[in-house]
Amino acid sequence: MDYNYNQEDKALVAVDCIIFGFDEEDLKLLLIKRGFEPERGKWSLMGGFLKKNEVLDEAANRVLYTLTGLNDVYMEQLYGFSKVDRDPVERTISVAYYALININDHNPKLLDQHSAQWFSISEVPQLIFDHNEMLDRALKRLRRRTSTNPVGFELLPKKFTMRQLQKLYEVILGEELDKRNFQKKIKQMDVLVKLKEKDMTSSRKGSFLYEFDKEKYQEKVSDGFTFRV
Repeated sequence: MDYNYNQEDKALVAVDCIIFGFDEEDLKLLLIKRGFEPERGKWSLMGGFLKKNEVLDEAANRVLYTLTGLNDVYMEQLYGFSKVDRDPVERTISVAYYALININDHNPKLLDQHSAQWFSISEVPQLIFDHNEMLDRALKRLRRRTSTNPVGFELLPKKFTMRQLQKLYEVILGEELDKRNFQKKIKQMDVLVKLKEKDMTSSRKGSFLYEFDKEKYQEKVSDGFTFRV
């Protein structure tokens, strides 16, 4: 019997982006207010449909760039969501990605254009469809990643204080960390460069600034080094 692809059921493929940012005090999530039905006017992750000439990663990067104006940021494919009734209009399979951006780097004009807003992770509203489930999975993945890989540095400015770094890990992991033990562990890893510059906004004495040394980290990994916080 001759086989024909047209005999098979068809489904749309979408990508949804969970975009995390850090404002030096809190972990934030970037959401848009949906401008069309169904669920018009409700909060949503930024998403879009896969185009015929794209692979999934290209579609996810396009969606991220459309909302933030950023390229070349940390982004990771998360999970495929395929419940039959997840979208009431058409059978749609969504592949979720999460991205980590420095909250000060994005284009604020694009946020206004898309009615987008940053929300604290602790104050995220009810989202459309299964987007809250996507967020929950992304948070769990982010916590695992930041415990064993230096991906959290993607959320910081290039130059940061030790306090900013500790605060970032505390808000991601959802727990307070002992200052002395945290700094000792980080410094023992020997993947930071201590600068002569200081951040004078935190105190009169100021706090030394640091940079993450990616090249040194990669060299250490090739020698069997494991990042653990």
